[in-house]
Amino acid sequence: MLTDPFQRDITYLRLSVTDRCDFRCLYCMSEQMTFLPKKELLTLEELDRLCSTFIRLGVQKLRITGGEPLVRRDIMTFFKAMSRHLDSGALKELTLTTNGSQLERFADDLAACGVKRINISLDTLDEAKFAHITRWGRLPQVLRGIDAAQKAGLRVKINTVALKGFNEDELFPLAEWCAARDMDLTFIEVMPMGDIEPDRLDQYWALDDLRGTLASRYTLTDLAERTGGPARYVRLEETGQKIGFITPLTHNFCESCNRVRITCTGEIYTCLGQEGKSDLRKPLRASEADAPLEEAIHAAIALKPKGHDFDYSRQSEGGKMTRHMSHTGG
Repeated sequence: MLTDPFQRDITYLRLSVTDRCDFRCLYCMSEQMTFLPKKELLTLEELDRLCSTFIRLGVQKLRITGGEPLVRRDIMTFFKAMSRHLDSGALKELTLTTNGSQLERFADDLAACGVKRINISLDTLDEAKFAHITRWGRLPQVLRGIDAAQKAGLRVKINTVALKGFNEDELFPLAEWCAARDMDLTFIEVMPMGDIEPDRLDQYWALDDLRGTLASRYTLTDLAERTGGPARYVRLEETGQKIGFITPLTHNFCESCNRVRITCTGEIYTCLGQEGKSDLRKPLRASEADAPLEEAIHAAIALKPKGHDFDYSRQSEGGKMTRHMSHTGG
């Protein structure tokens, strides 16, 4: 029911429930972030109504993001509300991306709400390097969260941003650690989002190079599998594990884009790498009837661009977005 101008069906919604986070990752946020006034955020009830409308219009996968979604007060109330769409069969998957800091508290509750798999952002297994890259983070707390998630029966996938000069030397240890714990692993190229230090050109590690390094030790078999996101997957034959590559710079994946992102204030971005947005908060609050909201959603989807313009090839941050990743949601 939601089809963009390039005949791509929109079945995947990524919803940010907060712009706040308990980490300040170097490639994602400034150390002294200015966050939105809480009064500007959609209420949990409004988030419910917004998501329910998208599900009625054909969205089958809902991913909750932030900031860090689990720092939003009473967020489990929202997850419990969304579980009714899983029970009805209208929603095929409810999941989230998290930094893992709050999983020790919430893993069991998430499983009880019907969440079956989660993505955890983790760029290093070195405690000192972790403290550096996250500025505020504590690795043991995240590792306890991963333990709790697996104990609760959640399927864990680790997302690692490939950073030149930072975690190049951890490629094999990360892969082996994930294999030993039966966790999938996806590498992501650093994207030009927001004004941050240091220079992302110095951080950029092309995943073609990373894949070549992996192939020096393992036999890589390409997989046809898709999970509704932009990752392309291989199997490491020696370990049997699945490795994903998200390559917005090396290989543009926009031709198969089936997703839109909504911020915690009700702005819809139909492309992560474009500034275009539409306001859904106004029609959401203007009427108790859903017709104005549905009309606004269809109008926004009609503006979805063909793709993003991220480019580092000219030794500059081509296609750079002014907003931080935490504003849109990862």
